[in-house]
Amino acid sequence: MRKILIASIAVLMVGCNTTPTREVSETSVTSQPAEPARIEIQEAVGFTIVEDSQIDGAVRLDYDRAQDLLAQGRHEDGIELLEKVAEAAPTLSAPRIDLGIAYHQLGELEAAEAHLHTALAINPAHPVALNELGIVYRKTARFAQARQSYQAALDVYPGFHYARRNLGVLCDLYLADLKCAVENYEAYMATVDSDAEAALWLKNARFRSGQE
Repeated sequence: MRKILIASIAVLMVGCNTTPTREVSETSVTSQPAEPARIEIQEAVGFTIVEDSQIDGAVRLDYDRAQDLLAQGRHEDGIELLEKVAEAAPTLSAPRIDLGIAYHQLGELEAAEAHLHTALAINPAHPVALNELGIVYRKTARFAQARQSYQAALDVYPGFHYARRNLGVLCDLYLADLKCAVENYEAYMATVDSDAEAALWLKNARFRSGQE
């Protein structure tokens, strides 16, 4: 058995995609038991989540292949392979989060939510899982739960601009909480180089709240 280290690069301070990028790396052979996930904060860059698990090298290859399939838009094939990875590596949250995102992209929100809850059972403080779950909650009209999920992600890392943007939109369009919307739009804009769409949202929210 080989020790596979999966490092999730969860925030890169560029762009405005909903889903962050992820990198995978491998360490040496070991017989030590898996360690709990570690969240490493780099204020100027973002955060990294590192998970260790004792899994066969073939599972690592399957994970890489699944990532390639998802990147190619072959979601069904990627999901099939990720399900095998998740079963072989039950202590890793990363495959479960990838499954949640993949099912979400297919519009299968119930399956997406189930995998994200499993990921959070493994790693309750995973900001990416919390952010993605917030999106599922919003799309299923559970707005208060969406707010709690986004805020939980931000409690872990306040500079998580994906969650910050999503919370601003939720407060603006679904909760009619303009104070919350303005605060989160402003915090979001402070963490990205530019976002013309969000800048318009911020200007509009300020106007409706009497600030402009």
